[in-house]
Amino acid sequence: MARYTGPRVRISRRFGVPIFGASKYLERRNFPPGVHGPKFRRKVSEYGAGLIEKQKLRYFYGLQERQFRSVYEKALRMRGVTGEKMLQILETRLDNVVYQAGFALTRPAARQLVSHGHVKVNGRKVSIPSFAVKVNDVVQIRDHAKSKTIAQKNVEGSTARIVPDWVTLDRENLKATLLRVPSRDEIKPIANEQAVVEFYSR
Repeated sequence: MARYTGPRVRISRRFGVPIFGASKYLERRNFPPGVHGPKFRRKVSEYGAGLIEKQKLRYFYGLQERQFRSVYEKALRMRGVTGEKMLQILETRLDNVVYQAGFALTRPAARQLVSHGHVKVNGRKVSIPSFAVKVNDVVQIRDHAKSKTIAQKNVEGSTARIVPDWVTLDRENLKATLLRVPSRDEIKPIANEQAVVEFYSR
């Protein structure tokens, strides 16, 4: 499956937010990349603003355009506020739950951990990063020496990051449980999801 492998700081500088995590380079050069970056003041249209918000979310969760569009369409069919439902779908993807639990230090690393078969859901191996984790589902690292070594190292290295309230973590058994679907306030989105909905609904 295709994924973004290009320069990450460049993307973060383009949108002015740390999409791929904190970066000292981004703090030093907090303007768009390119020779005209420091004096770049182009007026952004309503369409352009929606596109920017959509790209922020897409890069943040590591999805290709077709995948992201399908998330929007799924949220559109659900009852409730479309933007919030879209965020909830993204947050309860298996790769994101693995990241939030601390089994991986970044979302791309979590995606790789899942696709390489190191993760089980309710006792069954799942290698699909987009797998929808449901309430009370148990996400666990496989009982394999290599899998446990990778995850244990990451859990120890991610102690500075707080595990969200909607996930419980059993560090000793490398097991996490989805307690509930997070609310918008708990997700604290990096982009304006309503602008994304308006962008797609044109």
